[in-house]
Formats: sequence, structure tokens, C-alpha cells
Amino acid sequence: MQQKTKGLGPKSWQMLHAVGIADETQLRQHGAVAAYAKVKRSQVGASLNLLWALEGFLNDKDWREVSRTERTRLLLALDDLSSDDSFRVC
Repeated sequence: MQQKTKGLGPKSWQMLHAVGIADETQLRQHGAVAAYAKVKRSQVGASLNLLWALEGFLNDKDWREVSRTERTRLLLALDDLSSDDSFRVC
């Protein structure tokens, strides 16, 4: 089975693989926010564009189609996740 790649290029998949997320199924299990947080903790250079791309991928749309409202929701979820001492993003 070929892995769907819309919105996620080879570098994005490399970053995901580096944190133990090997395929779409695992990415869906984590969700965009938790997957991004894992990448951000291990790879300082990861930008928010990766978060938008992950969300777009999981919803079958281009990262540029992730609306301002969706981005705000993602940032708030990331903030909630990072405020949990057991799961630091930075």
C-alpha cells in the first residue's frame, strides 16, 4: 500500500519517523498536535508550518487551506498540551 503524501514531503516524514511515527495510521493515532509536539521537542527547527501540514494531511487538504480558526484551535490545543509538565514542547 502506497503512503498518502499530500502536504507532507520527505523531510516532514523524516521528522515524523525520527520520533517514532512511521505511517499514516500512527499519525492519526497521535493527531496533528501531539505529533507536532513530539517533533518540536526533538527537532528545534520544526516550524508551525509542519503543524498546519499535519492537520491538512489528516483532513485531506493542502496546509494553506487550514483556516485561521483551525490554526487558532491547533495553537490552543498545543498550549494546553505544553502546559502539562509531563509533555513539554520546548
